[in-house]
Amino acid sequence: MKQFGKLLVACALIFGVSANAQTEDNPWAITVGGNAINFLAAGNDGQVGNSGYEEAKMFTEFFNVEDQWNYVPAVSQLTVARYMGSGVSLDLTGTFNKLTQYGNHSDENDNPISPNDLDDGNYFGLDLGVNYHLNTLWSGLNWLDPYVRANGGYNWMEINDSTERGLVAGGGLGINFWVADNIAIKAQSVYKNNFAEELENGNYFQNTLGLTFAFGGSDVDGDGIYDKYDACPEVPGLEEFKGCPDTDGDGIEDSKDACPEVPGTAEFNGCADTDGDGVADPNDECVDTPGLKELAGCPDADADGIADHKDGCPQEAGPAANNGCPWPDTDGDSVLDKDDQCVDVPGTVANNGCPEATEEVVKKLNDYAKTILFDSGKSTFKEQAYVALNAMNAIFKEYPTAKFDLGGHTDSYGSAKSNQLLSERRVNAVRDWFVANGIAADRLTATGYGETMPIDTNKTRAGRANNRRVEVKLAK
Repeated sequence: MKQFGKLLVACALIFGVSANAQTEDNPWAITVGGNAINFLAAGNDGQVGNSGYEEAKMFTEFFNVEDQWNYVPAVSQLTVARYMGSGVSLDLTGTFNKLTQYGNHSDENDNPISPNDLDDGNYFGLDLGVNYHLNTLWSGLNWLDPYVRANGGYNWMEINDSTERGLVAGGGLGINFWVADNIAIKAQSVYKNNFAEELENGNYFQNTLGLTFAFGGSDVDGDGIYDKYDACPEVPGLEEFKGCPDTDGDGIEDSKDACPEVPGTAEFNGCADTDGDGVADPNDECVDTPGLKELAGCPDADADGIADHKDGCPQEAGPAANNGCPWPDTDGDSVLDKDDQCVDVPGTVANNGCPEATEEVVKKLNDYAKTILFDSGKSTFKEQAYVALNAMNAIFKEYPTAKFDLGGHTDSYGSAKSNQLLSERRVNAVRDWFVANGIAADRLTATGYGETMPIDTNKTRAGRANNRRVEVKLAK
């Protein structure tokens, strides 16, 4: 029996020292072990002893392993238990033993008397027990599991070549030392009152030492947290997260971690901030370079509100409309190119960057216009007219936003009606030539005045020549 006890202890130590008790998590348990039966310590007819002397004597015989314990040095007891809840468990136990000691009296020399020859007598027992586990009354010591027990059953004893059988009932104490989550060392002592009438002095103590294996709890993902408590029953996880994982080990469970594969901080919801600019990496367009929150974590060296990697001129402030670069002023007239209608020609702010036609320019135009000559009575140009037309066209182009009114005039030779029509045809011919040579049509208007606006006398050849003219005015 001593060797069997050592074997149980050694097996238990192999499994470690972390412990848990049999509970709803592992409601089933099997105990395998050995048992020892002591008749002498149980007294007569269920009494502890006949006198105070005998009582004390018999109490000491409880521990007399060599002379009073009946046992076999092998597995001789099997118990199947079911935890019912609230600290109560039920069990069914089957026991086998060899009876070699049956002394419950002593002679005058204090020697045990064995009135029956029980050598190699067999014992069989079947018991139903109810246990109340006292560790439900406190917390923090689940590994220490003492209990009180009541049981009833039936036993068979071979005595004097006959089999005595009968009901037994009793109770006792036990304790489980949970040395691992599912493994305990069990020690139990139960007093059994034997109700078989044929068997005198058949009461006995039955002591048990065994290994208990608890099972029945479901832990699909094998993370040590039973499925009923596991918020992630199919994925291995941590106890502090109710069985859910923390893949990157940053202390934030994956379901609440915006970056479950990369260690981060709670400040950034489980994500990292590699460049330390206060912008979490998933939201940072410039992960390795400190930047501004309003620019998605990217820098803005020229402080123009445009991130450097999107800024055409990162070292020089400029508007977004020009890709972060300052607007140029190509002609240097203080009107930016974006507003300058004459980018390559200096002009005035008042004229949107274009040069303004002055009275001097208009006079120059009219000096050329006077030399535009037509074929007599027609609206076609004489050859020498093209010199003036080309010179005027060049001036018009110098002032691309200026608009002009062209006026056609005749002398008084012929009828007023015919002169009116002739002046209209001639002035429109001039306008059409300018339009055909690059002047926008909306910049020029053409009006025929006939003979109504002479500038000289029509009585002389020279006067009539002066009255046949084209005039240019700056449109208002």
